[in-house]
Amino acid sequence: MTAPTALSWSADLGGIGVRLLQVGRFRTDAGALFGPVPRVLWEPLVRDELDELDRVWVSANCLLVETAERRILVESGVGELEPSKAERIGFEGPGLEAALAELRLSVGDIDLVVLSHLHTDHAGGIIAADGTLRFGPTPVVVQAAELAVAIRRNARLAAAYDQPRLRAVAERLAEAAVEGEAEVAPGVSVLPTGGHSAGHQVVLVRGRDAVVWFAGDLAPRPWAANPRWITTYDDFPLTSVARKAALFRQASTEGWLVVCSHEPERPVGRLGAEGDRYRFDPLQPPTK
Repeated sequence: MTAPTALSWSADLGGIGVRLLQVGRFRTDAGALFGPVPRVLWEPLVRDELDELDRVWVSANCLLVETAERRILVESGVGELEPSKAERIGFEGPGLEAALAELRLSVGDIDLVVLSHLHTDHAGGIIAADGTLRFGPTPVVVQAAELAVAIRRNARLAAAYDQPRLRAVAERLAEAAVEGEAEVAPGVSVLPTGGHSAGHQVVLVRGRDAVVWFAGDLAPRPWAANPRWITTYDDFPLTSVARKAALFRQASTEGWLVVCSHEPERPVGRLGAEGDRYRFDPLQPPTK
């Protein structure tokens, strides 16, 4: 895969700053990522990155949001992986602490953490190697419905959630859990969507001049701009299709900047309408 072109992206939205952080990338099965979409349609989109196991790259994209009063981290990456698992998925790149250190920050400089959901590739970074919350007393915002399902004993869920470690910190997570739409800081809101998981939520950052939408796993990579293209990992696929259609329409109409949660190269762009579907138009790389 070629060198990334939009990974140093940052923007002043008017009173609120946002910056993209990538905290590593790894391989995942292409068929699972495209779900019910026929291979004849999706293979041309990723042919150049398929490996011998038909896997594609996905990155762990986070946002650092800075308001006048708070520094907010959206998502946390996979966290520390056992060497065997890291090798199995081909994980490479910096972890969360290294990515923050490049900005001369540490986890202690974060005032609030917001997670789209609690799947390991989004929430693994909140838990330190000793099983405690990496961010100490800093609140971690998730939907209460997501926390409830993440710690429930269910064979299907075990593969998506690191349940033993989440159960160990469940009481702390419950302290900042929200129910429904909420403004978690001035200009920063969460909106529950369900679909991908029971309590999946998206994050809207509204400045005076622009809006950034972190779409979570409703838009993992640009091809998900077609509302009907969902992943095998969506627990409630019909909900995903409906919520994507409504939110994509609003994002397109209002000109939101959209951040894809797993796009490795050019994860920031806008949605353009094409009939009842949409296309993802990535931002052009900065001029040298």
